[in-house]
Amino acid sequence: MEAVLSLSIGYLLGAFNPANLLAKRRNVDLTQTGTKNLGASNALIVLGRSAGAIVMVLDIFKAWLAARIARRLFPTAALAWAIAAFGAIAGHVFPWHLHFRGGKGLAAFGGMVLAYDPRLLLFYLTVGVTLMLIVNRSVFLPMFASVTFPLIVLLQTGDFGLTAVCLAAAALVAWRHWSNIGKVGRGEETPVRDTFRVKIFKK
Repeated sequence: MEAVLSLSIGYLLGAFNPANLLAKRRNVDLTQTGTKNLGASNALIVLGRSAGAIVMVLDIFKAWLAARIARRLFPTAALAWAIAAFGAIAGHVFPWHLHFRGGKGLAAFGGMVLAYDPRLLLFYLTVGVTLMLIVNRSVFLPMFASVTFPLIVLLQTGDFGLTAVCLAAAALVAWRHWSNIGKVGRGEETPVRDTFRVKIFKK
């Protein structure tokens, strides 16, 4: 029962989509422009840096909040927080009220990492982003985080149940970004440094 409730709480919070709300205020349909995703990256590209930053923070926060609520409600259920965070990622990717068309889940995944260990999120925001800029491909960060996070959890905790939930979340994020690898191979993905130079100065 705790697992079902945690998953439901996470999904409902995750389905809240700030990118869509900000875009509607500007009469913009993010599903028809930019990367056509309802997430922080497309908000940055289409709506500018302020909107992108707001969306990223809120997407991280909703997954962290889901984990926090689950921990408070079910203090004896060791996996409740992780299941809730996974639910938030799933809700972000597949929001029922937006015809199951959401974002790619990276920022919400960051909320799960934050709930596990804030220092690890800082690691991804510094080392991961730096390496992404060096490699010059945006797909590097979600794939790097997806591969390393479950492994770090397993090495630190030895908890196979927790690792399995984190792996499921990582797999969902990796799957949503898989098409970007194909774009890189076809030379269709804009180098990330070019995106930063052009879009980061857009208000």
